[in-house]
Amino acid sequence: MEQKTFIRIPGDRIGVLIGADGKTRRRIESAFGVKITVASDSGGVEIKVNPDQPDVSVMFTVKNIVKAIGRGFSPNKAMTLQNEDNDILVIDLEEYVGNSKNAQNRVRGRIIGKEGKSRQLLEELTECLISVYGGTVTLIGPYEMLQVAKDAVEMLLNGSYHKTVWNHLYAHRRKVRKEKGELWYEPVRRRR
Repeated sequence: MEQKTFIRIPGDRIGVLIGADGKTRRRIESAFGVKITVASDSGGVEIKVNPDQPDVSVMFTVKNIVKAIGRGFSPNKAMTLQNEDNDILVIDLEEYVGNSKNAQNRVRGRIIGKEGKSRQLLEELTECLISVYGGTVTLIGPYEMLQVAKDAVEMLLNGSYHKTVWNHLYAHRRKVRKEKGELWYEPVRRRR
């Protein structure tokens, strides 16, 4: 029986999925043993597992990679999903601020920050990749960190100050290090 799945991506991301002279599509197909068929007019992408590929679960990995490319990630960043510890999470801005383009632009700006600094710090503190594209914010990262990144993004979407979000993330980071036993040097205070 033929194993296949279907996903739709925005039309302006089809060229990124296919790549120059089909290079990106071929790279994904050869890495996972699948056949990718793209309907350029509709943005439909069919992913079919090759008969010689024994592991049909690759179909879901490839679907997530295609979804990541469709949500604004570069193919190289999307390929981090082949690491089985990583997952993808899409946050729909409409659920937080409605369908007003001005409100969505405002919260996109809060997440990206001046010269991309907020997104960069979010990525650093959560160990997740972040793409702000269209009406969505998409996260790729280790499963246990995705929820932390989602919470931080939701705090920004709900109007929290950036400093509050950073303090929350630094506190989480300290807690995780303490649980792992990764204590860092703190000077001992002497009693007088």
